[in-house]
Amino acid sequence: MDTWKRRVVLYAAFLGGMIAFTAVTYQYGMRVYENDPRTLIESFRFAVEMFSTTGFGGDAPWRSTEMNAYIAVMDLVGMALLFGALPVVATPLLESAFATSVPRSLEEGLEGHVVVCSDTTRSDALLDEFESEAVPYVVVEPDPERALALYEAGHTVIRADPETTDGLSSARLTDASALVTDVSDQVDASIVLAAKELSTDVRAISVVEDSARERYHRLAGADEVLSPRSLLGESLASKVTTSVRTDLDEAVAIGDSLRIAEVSIHHGSGLAGSTLIGSRIGERTGVDVIGAWFNGSFEAAPPPDATLSAGTVLLVSGTEGQVERLVDLTNSAARRFGTGETVVVGHGQVGKTVVNTLESAEIPVTVVDRDDGEAIDVAGDATDPETLREAGVADARTVVLALPDDTTAEFATLVARDLAPNVELLARVEDPESVPKMHRAGADYVLSLSTVTGRMSASAVLADRDVVSLDTHVEVVRTEAPTLVGRTVGEAAVRERTGCTVIAVERGEELVTDVGQETRIERGDELVVAGTDDGVRAFERAFA
Repeated sequence: MDTWKRRVVLYAAFLGGMIAFTAVTYQYGMRVYENDPRTLIESFRFAVEMFSTTGFGGDAPWRSTEMNAYIAVMDLVGMALLFGALPVVATPLLESAFATSVPRSLEEGLEGHVVVCSDTTRSDALLDEFESEAVPYVVVEPDPERALALYEAGHTVIRADPETTDGLSSARLTDASALVTDVSDQVDASIVLAAKELSTDVRAISVVEDSARERYHRLAGADEVLSPRSLLGESLASKVTTSVRTDLDEAVAIGDSLRIAEVSIHHGSGLAGSTLIGSRIGERTGVDVIGAWFNGSFEAAPPPDATLSAGTVLLVSGTEGQVERLVDLTNSAARRFGTGETVVVGHGQVGKTVVNTLESAEIPVTVVDRDDGEAIDVAGDATDPETLREAGVADARTVVLALPDDTTAEFATLVARDLAPNVELLARVEDPESVPKMHRAGADYVLSLSTVTGRMSASAVLADRDVVSLDTHVEVVRTEAPTLVGRTVGEAAVRERTGCTVIAVERGEELVTDVGQETRIERGDELVVAGTDDGVRAFERAFA
């Protein structure tokens, strides 16, 4: 609006100057060429009549060629100024009158809400978590277009600068329960400083890109600092295994005996190409297959005739020994007994974490990055076949794509899969919507930074929500379900309605792991539930 006002002022000044110029030149022309002098006020009246297209009064017609030419030129100038007023004045004024207006401050009466700064691709998962839990929130977004998009999508948003105390005051920060900021390391620190200037009691949660900067966020006043990129890197590194034991370490422990694990079927595995029933997984290992990811799409309780291909990720529950037997089945002989090289493509925060974790485990690593450096083995474009060929992708056992841009990661996946059809491809992406595309491109295992960030932030804000697993394809939560009390799992049609599976029931000191359709939920039970993020939110809306 300020820009529009400046344009209107400039246009009005220019128009006034043109009217004055026309009045003076018209007075001169009438005296010299028409021999019919006019006073300055009469000439001014003529100029106004001409530019307003209301006529020329009694002065027309003119006898001299010079004055007729002058009038023709000024007519054209007047028309140009009239049409110019439409985009400069009229159109913006009409658009402003009829456009949706984003609030500049939060309405009175809202308390205990969460202030989110600001809108990024990673905030979508967090807002979804809040909405599923009916947690009030407000997004403080300075960019008018992003704020409008959020507002029209139905989110609570105000257009304000979160780095200023005025902006945070507009979000009623002093009445809020927490503040979550995830923009950039420097901006987040600035927002925390502004927040603590307003209220030292508000709980400030910041997300860092570089875990080495956590100290400065603490100094700024952050109560909790999250590092999802480090967690993502550690999770990807854990998938680069040299033994069965390493895979097992990533299983989620429920009680003393039950384990929930994501187990990938690797290239060269004897299970690849078989059906679920034909593989006889349950008989051979004793695990219960809860669900599976097929090309990036999760299917709860997959049908017996579902084909298990290389890259399929099974979600299973069982004892440590049972999961261990399954991991042994899903690995190829080369994977179980070979030492193979790992190529890490991308040396940002995620890539560095992967490399450091693997080097600590004494696993050989080749690092590829666009920019050369001391820690870089091959410098070049990750989408160039020659770069990946020089890095030894064709002979590698595992390739980890830790690239910050999803489009680049998708193309690099295509190139790497073409160079090495049997290599294990692990990847990170920013947007959850890129996960299925990465699987179609040939990736075996993909984790979304947005999903991990959303889970971590929600878990930090919602103290009563126990997220068991933050860095897996599926979300595993421990929750009560009051509306299920007195009903069996089958009667409530939990899986059919939500796509989630009840893995276990914690009943006092007892852990019930043999959960079936006939399991009846009792008052005080805590349920361990696994499913996609959308599935878990559907479960919480329906039962929790």
